[in-house]
Amino acid sequence: MKRQAPVFLARRSYRLRRLRDGARLLPLAGAFLFLLPIFWTPTEGMPNDTARDWIYLFAIWIALIGLAAILSRGLGTGEEAEAPAGREDAPPPEQP
Repeated sequence: MKRQAPVFLARRSYRLRRLRDGARLLPLAGAFLFLLPIFWTPTEGMPNDTARDWIYLFAIWIALIGLAAILSRGLGTGEEAEAPAGREDAPPPEQP
């Protein structure tokens, strides 16, 4: 019986892919969080407190900027090659 290589990806490429997934989901999460105050309804007889809504929106905006900065730093320039599936520390293949 022939022994197969492990199915698992190298850590570096796996983490890079998860960071890319997070960067793709960040705008969707941001849109949801920005639209969330629409569903807040004040109790009867209470006026709508727009100051609280604006503070919430600016806090979410700043948090999204921070998360985008963290994700972009982890992604880097994208020029570095991914490691081969077999070994993480394997040197890149030589080109003729």
